[in-house]
This record gives sequence, structure tokens and C-alpha cells, in this order.
Amino acid sequence: MTNELMPACLLPLQGVHNFRDMGGLRTMDGRTVKQGLLFRAAELTGLTPDDHLALEAIGLKNVFDYRNRAEAEKKPDPQIGQAVNLRVPANAGAEDQPDLDLAQMFAQGLHKQFSKDMLDRLYTDLPIRNASYKQLMELLKSPASNLPLVHHCAGGRDRTGIGSMLILLTLGVPYETVMEDYLLSNVTLAGFHRQMFDIAAQYVSMDDLREIEAAMKLQERYLNASRNRIDQEYGTFERYLEAEFGIDDELRQHIQAYCLE
Repeated sequence: MTNELMPACLLPLQGVHNFRDMGGLRTMDGRTVKQGLLFRAAELTGLTPDDHLALEAIGLKNVFDYRNRAEAEKKPDPQIGQAVNLRVPANAGAEDQPDLDLAQMFAQGLHKQFSKDMLDRLYTDLPIRNASYKQLMELLKSPASNLPLVHHCAGGRDRTGIGSMLILLTLGVPYETVMEDYLLSNVTLAGFHRQMFDIAAQYVSMDDLREIEAAMKLQERYLNASRNRIDQEYGTFERYLEAEFGIDDELRQHIQAYCLE
């Protein structure tokens, strides 16, 4: 699901969207995130045999899934080599909600949940006291034991986008670079989004379709909502790391020493 126009960090896999190597990004002190350690992706059910071979060569140790129960049961994570599959829902409030396919959702009028501020609220709520991100960062605290790792949700953009921000800021990547990496999903998921909008067009009005398209496009304000909530609650990212995840300066330096070059 890639082509020559896609960025180099997007792995050339055929059965999954938005599977990207988070390596190669520069940190504020001039180091670089190592490649082959940290990956982000959309749901993994469709991995082809060749995709499996490519990922097994990476030697993944953990596959971390942010989806709710119904999402995961409908499209379960495959076993990738010897990797441990771990699912902790990022949006715990949706853990027991049913998972409808896109046609059902639009046919039943559930698209109206895509209000202009729906994603603003989601991004504001998710980073604070979240068991899913606590478990993700617990894995990061012992990088030699737990990496390489891929973390993912359905599209690899919202829940995964917040998780990626937490990882990259912990590694010392500037927030401006983190934002660029976040918005890259608008490019790597362009075909995925187009399929969604084509389905929606069969059921909704043009005005509704335009509103859905506007809401679903990743925008700076969404990730800013997460970062601003962290600052409001804790004042600094460093205080957030220690209070939420038990990552003090010494442990952060240990993580960086392993993940940077």
C-alpha cells in the first residue's frame, strides 16, 4: 500500500496502511532516533505472507494495540514471529461499544458523531491518566527487553498519533518535528480516507460529507490539544513524564541512550 511518492519511512507492505519506521528523526541535541526500533501502523489483520516475512526479519518483540474490544475481535492482530500481542484500549470508554463497518455507520446516521469538536475532545482527554499509554511507556522504560515494537490502532493516526508524540518527546525530538510526523498520516492514509469518503457519499448529503472530510483530516490543533492538556495539568513535559509514567531524568537518559545514535 505504497508507491514511489510515499515517504521513505513508510514500509513497502501490501496488506496494511501507514506502517512507518519512527527512526531517522533528529533530536534537539543533534542525535537521531535509531531506525528499526519503533514503528507505528494502522490495523494489521491484512498482512500478506510477504509482509510477515519482512516484519519477522525486523524481530519485533511487541505489538501494542490501542483499539477497543470489538475492533480487535473483528480484525484481530496476527501473530508476527515471536512478538507478544498486547491490547490496552486508549479510549477506555469505548471498550464495550460495538464495531460497525463504515457502510453501516453512515446508513444508520452515526456519522453525525463526527462533529467539528469531537476529535478536539478526544485528543484533550486521552493523554491524562490513561492506562494504555501507561503500559506503552512501561515497555519503553526497558528498551533492550521490549524493542523493536510497533504500536497501532485502526488507522494509525489518532490514538497512535498521541502515543507517537509521547515516545518522540521522551526521546528529545522537537515538538515541531513531532507535528510533522503526525501530519504525515494525511499523506500515507490518503487512499484509506478516500475509500471512507466514497462510502460516505452513498449515504450522506454533500454538506454532511464536507463536514466529515473536514473533521477527519488531521490538523495541528488536534495534537496541540493533547500537548496543551499536558502543559495545563503538569506545567512541563518532564513533570508529566515523571508523574504519569515514573520516568525521571535518569531513566529518560537511559531510554535515549538505547534509542538514539
